[in-house]
Amino acid sequence: MGPSPKSKSSLKRLSPEVKYKRILLKLSGEVLMGGKSGKALDDRTLGSIAGQIKEVVDLGVQVGVVIGGGNIFRGLEAAAGGMDRVSADFMGMLATVINSLAMQEYLEKRHTFTRVLTAIEMAEVAEPFIRRRAVRHLEKGRVVIFAGGTGNPYFTTDTAAALRASEVGAEIILKGTKVDGVYDSDPVKNKKAKKYDRVSYLDVLNKGLKVMDATAISLCMDNKIPIAVFNLYEKGNLLRIINGEKIGTLVA
Repeated sequence: MGPSPKSKSSLKRLSPEVKYKRILLKLSGEVLMGGKSGKALDDRTLGSIAGQIKEVVDLGVQVGVVIGGGNIFRGLEAAAGGMDRVSADFMGMLATVINSLAMQEYLEKRHTFTRVLTAIEMAEVAEPFIRRRAVRHLEKGRVVIFAGGTGNPYFTTDTAAALRASEVGAEIILKGTKVDGVYDSDPVKNKKAKKYDRVSYLDVLNKGLKVMDATAISLCMDNKIPIAVFNLYEKGNLLRIINGEKIGTLVA
């Protein structure tokens, strides 16, 4: 019997210029809306993000993704309006699954092999999250999209990103946003807002800087996972960070 054929999604040789071998990309649901269309899922924005992910995957970088669900449903807002918090949070988790399936579609249109792993079991839609399986998919060069948050109410997708990054051994969390980093105040409302090039975990917690929620920041601090906050709408930024350029704000 001859040798078995190689998987089309086998791991590519890592390009020598890249700084990180395994990353976790965190996207808010609102990022998928784009700027002007007003749609929950903007075709051009999804295509642009998928293209940027493909660029780094083609360099041999292993990519995990966590996407929020705020473009479709926000559990906290629904709970504030009187809905049961647990029910609202589970509805938010289902919104993240919709976003994850959309991102999978746009990645695979670009011939980038992708797996969606959910914290809530739904076998007809995606694979259940199993840590060893997730790591194996990453090792084979597949983009792994972690859907369904942590699978528990009262936790955000920020915390899910920190948790999954810790579990699969990601070297950094890259938080793609609409702004070019972390500021001491809202740069839209305050034209004199100061941008940080680098800030510590404790400063984020003590100053209440809007990077991730306190649980996520604490988890990253405990596991020594840096967080890079950058403008995802500027094409090429993701690739620049992977190549070691100082883009946005680094929390470390």
